[in-house]
Amino acid sequence: MYVMSDNHGLVWWTELMTRDLERAVKYYADTCGWSYDTMDMMDGSGTYYVARVGDRPVAGLMDMSSMQHLAEVPPHWFSYFAVDDVEAAVGATRAAGGQVMREPFDVAGIGRIAILTDPTGAAMGLITPAPKG
Repeated sequence: MYVMSDNHGLVWWTELMTRDLERAVKYYADTCGWSYDTMDMMDGSGTYYVARVGDRPVAGLMDMSSMQHLAEVPPHWFSYFAVDDVEAAVGATRAAGGQVMREPFDVAGIGRIAILTDPTGAAMGLITPAPKG
C-alpha cells in the first residue's frame, strides 16, 4: 500500500504574476500586512518578491512583462500543488486528459516542478518539494 507524505496534496506555493509589480507589492503590504524579501529572478529578468507574514513565507510576486509567452494572459495568481512524485503526477495528468506545458525541471533548494493544465484546462504547477535541511 502506498503511503503519501504529509505534504502530498497541499497548496505548496502561490505566485502573483503581474505587469505592475510596484503597485501589487504596495497593495498586498497595505491589505495583508505582508513584508518582503527580494531576490534576482533566475533568468535575470527582474526581481522576485517573497511575501512574508512574520518569518513565514506565504507567496511570491513577479513581473510578467518580459514573458513573451504570456503576452496575452492577464495578471493572475498561479498555484503549485505538492506531490510526492512529480513524474508520476505528470503521467496521471496526461492519462486524465491534462496537458503538460513544461516538463519536470529542478529548482535548487526548492524542488522538482512541472507546469501543466488539469483535465479542465486550468493551469497549475506540481512540485515535489526539496527536503528541508
